[in-house]
Amino acid sequence: MTAEHIQESLIEVENLKMYFPVTKGIVLRRKVGDVKAVDGLTFNIRKGETLGLVGESGCGKSTTGRALIQLYKPTDGSVKFRGTDLTKLPAEEMRRMRRSVQMIFQDPYASLNPRMTVGDIIAEPIMVHKLRDGKEAVRARVQELLKLVGLNPYFINRYPHEFSGGQRQRIGIARALAVEPEFVVCDEPVSALDVSIQAQILNLLEDLQGQLGLTYLFIAHGLAAVKHISDRVAVMYLGKMVEIAGGADLYDRPTHPYTQALLSAVPIPDPDVERTRKRIILTGDVPSPLNPPSGCRFHTRCLIAVDKCKQDEPLMQDIGGGHMVACWRSSESIELMQK
Repeated sequence: MTAEHIQESLIEVENLKMYFPVTKGIVLRRKVGDVKAVDGLTFNIRKGETLGLVGESGCGKSTTGRALIQLYKPTDGSVKFRGTDLTKLPAEEMRRMRRSVQMIFQDPYASLNPRMTVGDIIAEPIMVHKLRDGKEAVRARVQELLKLVGLNPYFINRYPHEFSGGQRQRIGIARALAVEPEFVVCDEPVSALDVSIQAQILNLLEDLQGQLGLTYLFIAHGLAAVKHISDRVAVMYLGKMVEIAGGADLYDRPTHPYTQALLSAVPIPDPDVERTRKRIILTGDVPSPLNPPSGCRFHTRCLIAVDKCKQDEPLMQDIGGGHMVACWRSSESIELMQK
């Protein structure tokens, strides 16, 4: 990755909010509140990099990814792709923009139409965007894509049920690449796969990024899955971003208490280190996004929270080298969490 690419932002997100209304009643339905799935995210994704996005289930990771490519229309905020605010584009312009922003879905069993052949699944976006003329040209492109993702190009007439989970995910990747995108949201693309297959898919995604100059938002549950593929890692908790830093920096210097807890749950292959290291056990359940806590949303489970944490929401601050953290006690957290 060149220095020029590192400096250039492909995606710029500002104050992104995604609220889902909650209604009550059968006949006269009335709104009683909002599920604040994503609540004021601001970050950028640089051209050619992979930004890992991690957090517990229900924290808003997948919603963020879908809002970025406008599968969900954000409640508020802006998502700029090469300076163009996608949230303000008319439907027809957004349809054309979808050539540049694509998604790889989590479940390879649910994301492919079982009634369509693999060839038809991959050919559909090519024909919608009129990227090839004639059936033979489309067929040749589909076979080229199958080969690119490591599948036999002669599998073109087979159906999804004839493939394993890992092969289906490769088909999903080929479909996303069919329109030659610049930015791809990878929504937990390996979480439904066996561990050995996960490594193969991660390696494939890295190879494709190098070959095609792709930019990724890589969404995952835990920090272990994003360690080797991500240039930077962002940590979410209950709709908020709590920490973002370069991959190595985040693993060497986790600062937010939630990030430290996540890292302490990652197994270490060295049994001596694993036996002696301190585990951080979080108490209580994740609060409801329908009625999130005041102040810092993590304070109900934080081991070092003080009164200020319960009252005032912390803002993201740079603690050096582009390492951003939203914690009132960031300067003390490492020392306190080690006690």
